[in-house]
Amino acid sequence: MSGTLTVSRAGAGLWLPRLAWAALAYNVLVILWGAVVRLTGAGAGCGEHWPLCNGVVVPQSPTLHTVIEFSHRLTSGLSGLLAIALVALAFRVTQRGHPARLGALLSLGLIILEGLVGGVQVLLGLTADSTDPARGFVQGVHLANTFLLLGALLLTALWASGSPRLRLGGQGAVGGWSALALGLLLVLGMAGAVTALGDLLFLPADGTPIDTVKRDFGATASVIENLRVIHPMLAIVVSAFLVWLGVFFRRERPGTDVTRWSAVVWGLIAAQMVLGFLNVALKAPAWLQLSHLLLACALWLATVRVVYAALISLRVTVPAGARRVGT
Repeated sequence: MSGTLTVSRAGAGLWLPRLAWAALAYNVLVILWGAVVRLTGAGAGCGEHWPLCNGVVVPQSPTLHTVIEFSHRLTSGLSGLLAIALVALAFRVTQRGHPARLGALLSLGLIILEGLVGGVQVLLGLTADSTDPARGFVQGVHLANTFLLLGALLLTALWASGSPRLRLGGQGAVGGWSALALGLLLVLGMAGAVTALGDLLFLPADGTPIDTVKRDFGATASVIENLRVIHPMLAIVVSAFLVWLGVFFRRERPGTDVTRWSAVVWGLIAAQMVLGFLNVALKAPAWLQLSHLLLACALWLATVRVVYAALISLRVTVPAGARRVGT
């Protein structure tokens, strides 16, 4: 009896990291499908009803917009079921206090919050062609929560795979700069969500990007248009900071993971810059916005990964005598 239980738990333990990585990949796809809902104007496909669709569980004779929105709700619901399964499996196969349990619980909580934010957006009518400034705020909060969800799922997958828990205390400058980097990326993502919304609701002006900026600050421009320029400006500052942070991590916490993931971050920054310029030059076509969002998710995850690598690495101390010899 005990042998059967041991084998069963061992087998289930093999599935925990697989489920965590699968949940992470699946949620990235859900995020991209949510962007398709926005880009197609299908956010009001179920009317101002939530969690029901047009007042019913399953819509009858749905329009294309209803199909798109309803399918997004179904895929989002499945991500919730995956999170519940992740929590149940983590508590079954890990010991009390294991970090994978915390990661799974955080993931579930953030998925629930994700659904509530989406529900508020629908119930307040902040979908489809709505230009209410509150829509930009809710869109930004939605994106920030999405990033936090991806980060929680990544940590859960790492911990489920046997990686060590984080030690936040006593990290010194590494901890402070890490927190700033993640905070800046969240703000950048929120600004990007507002800019993407502006590009959807207010098509860029004919002519050069300067013409669009002038129109965005005209007498009749909305708040969403006013804020559209913030994202590209902020992207330059945050990108420069992340490049420096990689150099800083390599000096303060040298190691294979820090070296590898800082290089990944730098590569993704370069790719995002190219897509960002193309986005402006081509006046934000839908396929390019989706590509930009996908790379934004990848950049966030890579930054979380390099920060994690830096925080779990031992601080390198060089004896004063050795430093003098080196000089």
